[in-house]
Amino acid sequence: MNSENVSRETIAESLNSLENSSPEIITTEIEAGTNIAPLSDEIISTAKNLRIAIVTGGATHEHDISLRSAHHVATGLREHGVEVEIVELNQTLISTLEKGNFDAVWPLVHGGVGEDGSLQTVLSMLKIPYVGSSPQSARLSSFKPNAKATVAKAGVLTPSSVSLPRALFSLLGASDLISLIKDSMSFPVIVKPAGGGSSLGVTHVRTEEELRMALIDAFSYCETALIETLIEGREIAVSLADTGQGLRTLPPVEVEMSAGDYDFAARYQTGRSVFYVPGRLTESQKETVLDAASRTAKALGMSHLCRIDLIIDSEDRAWFIDANVIPGMTNMSLFPQAAEACGSTSELLLKILATALKS
Repeated sequence: MNSENVSRETIAESLNSLENSSPEIITTEIEAGTNIAPLSDEIISTAKNLRIAIVTGGATHEHDISLRSAHHVATGLREHGVEVEIVELNQTLISTLEKGNFDAVWPLVHGGVGEDGSLQTVLSMLKIPYVGSSPQSARLSSFKPNAKATVAKAGVLTPSSVSLPRALFSLLGASDLISLIKDSMSFPVIVKPAGGGSSLGVTHVRTEEELRMALIDAFSYCETALIETLIEGREIAVSLADTGQGLRTLPPVEVEMSAGDYDFAARYQTGRSVFYVPGRLTESQKETVLDAASRTAKALGMSHLCRIDLIIDSEDRAWFIDANVIPGMTNMSLFPQAAEACGSTSELLLKILATALKS
């Protein structure tokens, strides 16, 4: 089924519906040693003297998701006495950060300039410590074709794919190019924007006509489309966090769909997905997905926190699907679910912030 071009109004409606709802999370047994270590006295005392800016919003399709993520992170940090100011990504941002006397910035702009290295470059030029990956890593990780090529060189499996810009379809003729794609790749395939997140513009394609419509949808979000071989299996999200010893994996989260694909609606509307925390994995499967996630994050040079999306197939092979530079932090998002499974989300957020300040 083709995914619809999700409007800002649809996103806002979906997120507003979450105000008094919660995702269906099935918590399975957590193995010993997974819990986050208690906060140190140093971190507790330092938190009360910190002034942090959370940058949110932005002119992207994920604007409203970004606002929701910022609210949840701000709430968590304020629990520990951190002074937090939420700042919109607009023409006042630079002057606000220059004059705000902030100790650090936590970027929570999902998609677009928030994750492609642009915002990170600005923060680097301002010489303000910030949470997250470097501009170079963000740029590499957020553009899916480049990320796939990089992790493949590191020995991580990723589905075969082609990436094509919109301009090429005009130059060569859309019909001929679509026929060539059909002849060179076996259906079903996944079509998605080469940049962006929240499964916006992602379509499960089974026919040539669906391919045509899926490309139109993908191009509404990005100038380049990625056409990827479909890997059948279970969807696993592995979040990673640095609390002072480098990026470490959190419990993997398994996403089970009641029907359809894990698209935008499934991510942000209750009743479409069930989340297993940790995922229903054998010890061997768990080792496979955690190893793939760790190798991916290392190959992409990611820092402080990230999320790696994988599929584990019927032969217990883990396939890299996507790297999230700025993981969602809403109550339906996967990173907070993993964090909560091993202790306290707010404490983990504070530890990540403390690590970023020392970087």
